[in-house]
Amino acid sequence: MILKNKDIHSESYVQTVWRRFCRHRLAAISLVILTVIVAAALLAPVSAPYDPTEIAGPFAAAPSKDFWLGTDLIGRDVLSRLLYATRISLLVGVMATLISTIIGVVLGLIAGYFGGVADMLIMRFTDMVMSFPYILLVLVAAAIFKPGLWNIILILGFVDWPGIARLVRGNVLNLRETNFVKGNIVAGMPLRHILFSEILPNTVAPILVYATSVLALSILDEAALSFLGQGVQPPTASLGNMLNGAQSLTVLTSQPWLWIPPGLLIVVIVMAINFIGDALRDALDPNSGR
Repeated sequence: MILKNKDIHSESYVQTVWRRFCRHRLAAISLVILTVIVAAALLAPVSAPYDPTEIAGPFAAAPSKDFWLGTDLIGRDVLSRLLYATRISLLVGVMATLISTIIGVVLGLIAGYFGGVADMLIMRFTDMVMSFPYILLVLVAAAIFKPGLWNIILILGFVDWPGIARLVRGNVLNLRETNFVKGNIVAGMPLRHILFSEILPNTVAPILVYATSVLALSILDEAALSFLGQGVQPPTASLGNMLNGAQSLTVLTSQPWLWIPPGLLIVVIVMAINFIGDALRDALDPNSGR
């Protein structure tokens, strides 16, 4: 027991976080599943049996030894399109999350640290953006701008930042009153050092946890917009526009291979990200038990 306690006290912060994370079995399994999905998507040019835009077989053919997941309504291989679609959906999710996180962190830091007029203007603008129904705001923006991959990334990136901005502002307001930040101010340290070397590193944990929920939401939003024809446009495959063909009752009832694989993959990816986010929240919490 003494040795175990010694090991715990001598482990690094990263080792402690990893040990706490691994206590969540579902999150550990989800991490493995998500890693496999990401690897398969990144290796799509190598592993896909056919070109995703190529007419490779008969129209709407059922799964067979030549086409493991069948073909779509115009004869393209569903498995190949699924691999490439996963790349696109993950790209949209990651890039939109990155954009919204950067915007939210910068605005949150400015509002929380400087306060006063800057805080009031940023927070009122944040409240205004959050007052609009989220999905309606996304749909209106998608309708105004031409549908496409990078447009949908920018739209999602520019509407997902308010939650992160409010989170960062709240943390900065608390950290601004701590002795180590006040000590840096008294010592005359440059503002850049205080914000990015003292305050921001102590805000990374909640940002990281919140970003996982934004990532899952962005993937779902891309799927919804592409399903409605307002997102990624064919012939580029995404999980959302692969589901677009499932609006027909005939497809839903007689050709399940056209909609079950992309639909199931969306569910698996989003659930895996949410499980990982929940485990990260507990693992990064300094008040959680050893």
